[in-house]
Amino acid sequence: MSSSDQLQRVIFEEADIRSVLAGLEQSYQQAIAKHNYPALINRLLGEMMAAVSLLSATLKFDGRLLLQAQSNNQVKVLMAECNHQRDLRAIARFDGELPQQAEFCELLQGGQLVITIEPDQGKRYQGVVPLEGARLSDCLEAYFSRSEQLPTQIHLAADEQRAAGFLLQVMPAKGDSMADWQHFSCLGATLSDDELLQLDNDTIIRRLFHEEDCRLFDPESLQFKCDCSRKRTGDALRYMTREELEQIVREEGSIEVSCQFCNELYRFDLADIAMMFSDSANIEGSDQLH
Repeated sequence: MSSSDQLQRVIFEEADIRSVLAGLEQSYQQAIAKHNYPALINRLLGEMMAAVSLLSATLKFDGRLLLQAQSNNQVKVLMAECNHQRDLRAIARFDGELPQQAEFCELLQGGQLVITIEPDQGKRYQGVVPLEGARLSDCLEAYFSRSEQLPTQIHLAADEQRAAGFLLQVMPAKGDSMADWQHFSCLGATLSDDELLQLDNDTIIRRLFHEEDCRLFDPESLQFKCDCSRKRTGDALRYMTREELEQIVREEGSIEVSCQFCNELYRFDLADIAMMFSDSANIEGSDQLH
């Protein structure tokens, strides 16, 4: 497959074209391991994770990129995110039994797909991606063509063990880039899902572009990591009043909050609530990310 749990950039020395390859295995399996998703949802989330990995490589600042699909059909939410440290996580929400096979846009008819960019410093940006074509890759290609005016080719593939992505894109530079694009996009279009999932990066690039002068940058590691923590959960609970929280504890015995992404469970009792609203406002317990 595309090199496991790695993101790798490629540039072509004599053309205004760039490429990115992403391969996910352990990071993908960890993201879905604690959820009893059907095979179709696992595949779609794998494609979403591969997509955000590819798109994160185009960012030039610290922050995170989120890709979220929403609809009023059976599939309510598909969401994946990746930050500049290449930490990934993903989640799905759906109702009832789903078909064994269906394309991305078929399941999300009448919905929307949104790209959100959240810099650590600076203004948050959101772009709505048209639901065009059949697959997620079709939607993203249309988005780059219309919103960024950058001809782009994207391949995404996933089974329940691996996920992978390939991006080919015109660089915003002077030169005869469109003539280059016709040539490179024809070569990229020959890449199959099986090749993307089974071949390593060097082999993929050699197979597609063996006559081109290209340079592969050092790969960057991709990993599943959720940034939930006991402190973050406690901070969210403070949007309720102390009296409301204490009433819940008296009725239920404790407050239990489970992270939607990793299923980590956080419990809070009366002592925790008292500490939460004290001057120090520190909740005892580990605040490590996982």
